[in-house]
Amino acid sequence: MKTIIEHIEHVKGKPHHIRKRVAFGITVGVTTLIAFVWLAGSLATGAFAIGESSRGEQPAVTTSGTATTNGLAGAVAALPDVTTDAPVRIEIIDAASSAPVKKAEQTILPF
Repeated sequence: MKTIIEHIEHVKGKPHHIRKRVAFGITVGVTTLIAFVWLAGSLATGAFAIGESSRGEQPAVTTSGTATTNGLAGAVAALPDVTTDAPVRIEIIDAASSAPVKKAEQTILPF
């Protein structure tokens, strides 16, 4: 069996269109492998779990872990519970009444 170095040297001797095809194939293979590992890990941790609501409503997305989980699952877990009957509230803050914003000085980077 060839080593990686021997295979690279063999491919270097091929025409340019063959080298591009080999590079594209390797890129697709590595990307597929990474996507598969990510998907398997997400399914194993329950990040894609969909559970039934206790009130018989539409299924709600559930996450495993706590709100301190990193990544997208942590962001979803940190969202407030929207199934409660609490009224939605929007607070508008008048920006003109706050302290004036200092104008940023330009920074010159000599090259």
